[in-house]
Amino acid sequence: MDLRTTVERAQRLKQLHADHQPLVLPTVWDVWSARTAADAGFPALTVGSHPLAESRGADDHEGQTFEEVLAAVRPIIAAVDVPVSVDLEAGYGQKPADLVAGLVEIGGAGLNVEDTVHSDGGRVRDTQEHAQYIAGLRAAADDAGVPLWINGRTDLFLHAEDPPPSSTRPSNDSAPWNGPAPTASTPSASRTTTTSSRP
Repeated sequence: MDLRTTVERAQRLKQLHADHQPLVLPTVWDVWSARTAADAGFPALTVGSHPLAESRGADDHEGQTFEEVLAAVRPIIAAVDVPVSVDLEAGYGQKPADLVAGLVEIGGAGLNVEDTVHSDGGRVRDTQEHAQYIAGLRAAADDAGVPLWINGRTDLFLHAEDPPPSSTRPSNDSAPWNGPAPTASTPSASRTTTTSSRP
């Protein structure tokens, strides 16, 4: 996809996040599901790592290589005229600049990145490491001239032996978390979404 179209789609995704709080989008996994969702009127789409992997006979949790994911997502993005954000798990072992370069090359408008590093035994990045990774993604997108929408997520509750009571944590995967910053030793957020986008 040409860079101008990618930039325009990323700008549209950013505006959608400003206009709709929260922005609710369907998860797609192939060209058919993407066209179906776009034809139903959704203004943007997300490619989920789990359904993408399952549709290809692979495991979630980085059971595919980054190159395989890009090859699978490229025709999905090309098949629709709306912005597409892609769940890139923990980054498939890629440096932020390489992750962004691959996504921009296929026309992705945004991405989701989690802190469970599946390629490293399923460890959870600590707050500083995850923040630095997201900052690296933001810098790489800025350097590429593409205002990618970046969602950073933490899975600490999923890994906690004694999670906080449900009254102090989000009630679902998309709820924002306003508690203390998560650390490896004090779980404080489950699948929290933070955003990184320039004003």
